[in-house]
Amino acid sequence: MIEIRHARTADASGINRIGNHYINITPANFKTEPLTLEERETWINSFSESGPYQLFIAEEDNSILGYAGSTKFHDRTAYDTSVATAIYLDPNACTKGIGTRLYTQLFQALAKEDLNRAFAGITIPNPASEALHLKFGFKKVGIFTEAGRKYDKYWDVLWLEKNL
Repeated sequence: MIEIRHARTADASGINRIGNHYINITPANFKTEPLTLEERETWINSFSESGPYQLFIAEEDNSILGYAGSTKFHDRTAYDTSVATAIYLDPNACTKGIGTRLYTQLFQALAKEDLNRAFAGITIPNPASEALHLKFGFKKVGIFTEAGRKYDKYWDVLWLEKNL
């Protein structure tokens, strides 16, 4: 049975396996160096079980299948009622409804917070991620063309926003 819950430091290895997959193999994440386990643990510990910055995992049989979270959108104080959201799934766990379950839990938690907007940036093409975000009420607001270079290629980023 798949459980959706807040991430813990003990989940770092499974989260890191998934996160580093997207760093090492795809343009979906613009990081170019994989995170160490210690870096991932520090990152996980930056989240809490309430407030605007939360991280949820999907777990089955002690295996992490994916994670979704909200982070600071921008450093300037006036942006404090906005968050950036992201979701990553184990490639073998895609198309099983896990992304829907993760985002459902995340947005239910964020509804209790003093937030106005969620933003998401998707390296395109990525039709599965785009469809998931649209399913959750995100609206397309623009494309940053050639926003990042990875694998000797420039990639466009689709930006979406959601009213919270």
